[in-house]
Amino acid sequence: MVQPVTQMVTFPSEGRQLAAFLALPAGDQGEGPFPGVVVIHEIYGLNDNIKDIALRLAAEGYAALAVDLFSTGNRTICMFRMMSGLVFNSLNHRGLRDLRHALDFLAQQPSVDSQRLGAIGFCMGGSLAIAWACTDERLRAIAPFYGMNPRPLEAVRRSCPVVGSYPEQDFTAGPARKLDAVLDTYQIPHDIKIYPGAKHSFFNDRGPNYHPAAAHDAWERVLAFFREHLAGPHLQAL
Repeated sequence: MVQPVTQMVTFPSEGRQLAAFLALPAGDQGEGPFPGVVVIHEIYGLNDNIKDIALRLAAEGYAALAVDLFSTGNRTICMFRMMSGLVFNSLNHRGLRDLRHALDFLAQQPSVDSQRLGAIGFCMGGSLAIAWACTDERLRAIAPFYGMNPRPLEAVRRSCPVVGSYPEQDFTAGPARKLDAVLDTYQIPHDIKIYPGAKHSFFNDRGPNYHPAAAHDAWERVLAFFREHLAGPHLQAL
């Protein structure tokens, strides 16, 4: 199997240069244009686990950009600012603006279909993905994993379709149920699933809470959902 094409890149955001890992489908999948997905990391930053997820998406025919939201300044300070934004101003803070600039960069790549863009995020990244979907109409589908909801929750009436994966033994299970209900209310296409026996970060195969069965099922649901709401005709045929 031909490996995806990868490189570290930078893009401008509010006077800074953010780093990101770009993974493009291999040549045996055609020249595109491919649908694009922004990959949003947990509080651990852009690590090998997040890069692996970008590679897995590229292998499925998506152009994946895994952005490092902590690539400028002190990581602890960046993390504090990000979490403060999520709690106190979840729909308008620098983290979301950085993600919009990341999507700008991804959409401008010659091999990317700018009309088919989505996001996947984990923990902090999952929370960012949900809030971002309420504020950026370019997103066609998102896949949050164990994320928190934006405030006010009613903002999700502006969301794109959502496929969410949550562990039962976690503080995010309650928000997942609320998200499921409000997406029903606003008739937003969605697939929210809570996995019994799974704990926080169950998708991270390098972490102590890795849950193989839940991780496998969640990934298959994400791929199916993205094929329906995000992928182009060349992926629908796979």
